[in-house]
Amino acid sequence: MKITISNTKEELGKKAAAQGAEQIRKAISQNGEANIIVATGASQFEMLSELVKEDIDWSKVTTFHLDEYIGIPETHPASFRKYLKERFVGIVSPKTFHYVNGEIDPAEECKRLGEIISKHPIDVAFVGIGENSHLAFNDPPADFETEEAYLAVTLDEACRKQQMGEGWFPTLADVPQQAISMSIKQIMKSGVIICSVPDERKANAVKLTVEGSVTNLAPASIIQNHPATWLYLDKDSASMLDN
Repeated sequence: MKITISNTKEELGKKAAAQGAEQIRKAISQNGEANIIVATGASQFEMLSELVKEDIDWSKVTTFHLDEYIGIPETHPASFRKYLKERFVGIVSPKTFHYVNGEIDPAEECKRLGEIISKHPIDVAFVGIGENSHLAFNDPPADFETEEAYLAVTLDEACRKQQMGEGWFPTLADVPQQAISMSIKQIMKSGVIICSVPDERKANAVKLTVEGSVTNLAPASIIQNHPATWLYLDKDSASMLDN
């Protein structure tokens, strides 16, 4: 794991986007195309705003959506489909974007997406880490063993409080209790992982991820086992690290 600590989240976003863009261009150069994963949430604001400015032939990039709530429409302010269309897809127009649809049968949607992604080895995954150390919506204790690419998961209270705290929902009762999430094993199959984690509220999760043991009680700790992960922090999210 390569760790970069920036003074501000804006600087973090620029560095993460630059490294991710370099890896996408490398994949296009080598394979004629690239397959990527894009995350959502407040942690990705700065990175995505910089990534869309990068010189990339997006017509050669197939993109996968990391996770989505079950049961909310695309028009909902917290919809990750809405988020990605406004902040990414509508700006760069990639070759294909495979959205997660949380409004249809979850088992069928997981099966559909699993079949598609099995034919598209992922070159670059852009991810974040939750306050409870979740990776995608794989809350602790996360399933490290399933071979399924996408899962229907139940969100724990800490995860749901984070979503409310970030302003996506007015009350905890409004936050959905379930979501469709890419699995841990599927994320770990990515050739490169670009992980952007700003803000002091993520400091404990960062410490568990970087300095703790690999455990499904701190799901993001699994990236210690990935051979090509770049972790981008700001001084606030890195504030609890010993080294």
